[in-house]
Amino acid sequence: MFLCLEVIFIANPVLIAKAVVMGLSNDKLRRGMGWTIAAIFSPIIVILALLIGIMSATANHNTTAIDLCFNGGVISGNVPEEFREYIEDMQYSFKLLDYDINKINNQTEDGNSLDPIRVKAVFYALYFGEDRPSLINTLRFSDCFVTYEERTRTVMDEEGNEGEETYTVAVPITDLSIVYRNIENMMEITVTSENQMNANRIYALVKYGHGAIGVDEFQYPGEPIGDGSYKDLIEEAEKYLGYPYVWGGSNPRTSFDCSGYVCWVYTQSGVYNLPRTTATGIYNQCALVPKTEVMPGDLVFFQGTYAGAGVASHIGIYVGNGKMLHAGDPIGYADINTKYWQKHFLGFGRLPEIN
Repeated sequence: MFLCLEVIFIANPVLIAKAVVMGLSNDKLRRGMGWTIAAIFSPIIVILALLIGIMSATANHNTTAIDLCFNGGVISGNVPEEFREYIEDMQYSFKLLDYDINKINNQTEDGNSLDPIRVKAVFYALYFGEDRPSLINTLRFSDCFVTYEERTRTVMDEEGNEGEETYTVAVPITDLSIVYRNIENMMEITVTSENQMNANRIYALVKYGHGAIGVDEFQYPGEPIGDGSYKDLIEEAEKYLGYPYVWGGSNPRTSFDCSGYVCWVYTQSGVYNLPRTTATGIYNQCALVPKTEVMPGDLVFFQGTYAGAGVASHIGIYVGNGKMLHAGDPIGYADINTKYWQKHFLGFGRLPEIN
């Protein structure tokens, strides 16, 4: 058995790492293979897990590296020196970004500040694993996320005379497509759609703790709608975690409002063909579901969240345990049992032919 494992390991280290990780995460398999083998391979797994996460060009960034970069902590002694340097340099880059973001936020008004997690998530997605990201002009990078406006205000001099002065205000950009265009122009780097997806996943992971740092998969409660369709629904919905709320938005290019998000996710996941309509339009297509019978994948409706709406003014996808996934600002998970959402709660609904 050990000989076979050795041959596989030499031939495909990534494959064996994934296989043993799966074994360690499965109670029955773990007991079957024994803790002795687990102990032998654990140091190898730590190293290969980092290698997989760092070298991968997919959205599956290594969560341990993300946790260390965003939250600090002790880097394992099993981590190869090269990858330790990647993490340490990114940690230092984040300190520089924090300084620059604070400087920019001192120029914002009305609490409309720049989100440091957003800036750092994009920076991480673009530069982690590159040679010395800390040498990049982090202030120029941070400036890609804001515009600057000249405004006037009334001031009083020492003698009590009023006058006007001009000052500069930093205004955060909510449209990520503009941010990425700025980055390409100012930083002279190509931002791919994969970079953007990675940045959104990293943002959601750090901001909301979704899936929990260091945990591969979030376990959703309840039974899925249809045969595997709930999984498809959530996989599509999670692609847009961290996207900003945009009134009238209905696709990834424009980003989404609440109903645009639900229509897109249900249609693109193949769960239900739901042409673009309003929250009330979706509400009118649903059968009402009692709280005692609501299931993950059903819809949750709210009323009176803004003036001039129809019967339903907001909508989210119910995921179980009193949580919904919706186009807030940004798109993310929310607890529907908070005082605000309970005040505006309208009801649960289920689209035809689902369950």
